[in-house]
Amino acid sequence: MQTMLDFPNAKINLGLYITEKRPDGFHNLQSCFYPVRWCDALEILPAEEIQFDMTGLPVPGDPETNLCLKAYKLLQQDHNLPPVHLHLHKVLPMGAGLGGGSADAAFTLRILNQLFELNLNAEALENYARQLGSDCAFFIQNKPVIATERGDVFTPVNLDLSGYTCVIVYPGIHITTAEAYASIKPQQPSCTMEMLLKQDVKVWKEVLKNDFEEALFPKYPELPQLKEQLYEAGATYAAMTGSGSAVYGLFKGTPPNLVFPAHYVVWQGLL
Repeated sequence: MQTMLDFPNAKINLGLYITEKRPDGFHNLQSCFYPVRWCDALEILPAEEIQFDMTGLPVPGDPETNLCLKAYKLLQQDHNLPPVHLHLHKVLPMGAGLGGGSADAAFTLRILNQLFELNLNAEALENYARQLGSDCAFFIQNKPVIATERGDVFTPVNLDLSGYTCVIVYPGIHITTAEAYASIKPQQPSCTMEMLLKQDVKVWKEVLKNDFEEALFPKYPELPQLKEQLYEAGATYAAMTGSGSAVYGLFKGTPPNLVFPAHYVVWQGLL
């Protein structure tokens, strides 16, 4: 067995509408998931027994519950996997709405599939990923999609933002999914995601919304201030991603030098 290293990346939400509560307690949504190049690092090595450890940002909770380990054990149920050593270097902040944990889980599935020549196609890997979290399946193919239902049913979308620089700012506020949904009142958007995304990015400010902003901005005034700061700096579009608390801005070309409080975490890169 060889060693394999890969880099699970984050995603941003372009629009996010919570449309209804489901009988199973989850919510249906509509959103566009778009991958960005801010990454963790995941290495899988041969080992005598299953091991998992982490460096980088501290992750609260028992390491035995980490999604990477859960992904290994999920595949192990159906495939005779030998023991491995999983090492995760955590860079993506948690509770930020960037999907970092989901990406780590999905990349674990992808790496194990390749290492052990399981020959699972994308659909099969997505079905495993859906068992680990609502947006995990997105990171299997890692391409822009319109996500519906729990965020795990995908429609390809012809959207190219390669001329834009994305600035993501995490203000150090950890918002749990439960907290984010507590104040949400589901409603159908007035227009489909497909129609909204066909409009020029210059008008997204007026038409493309994240429902969690209305619920969370009054509670955390730093978030609307951050969004406004990005617009004042020249962002074509700015929004909170996912259920927060990271806020991003899309800039045509190179953004100006932006100054944020020292404890904020900032990433900038081309889409």
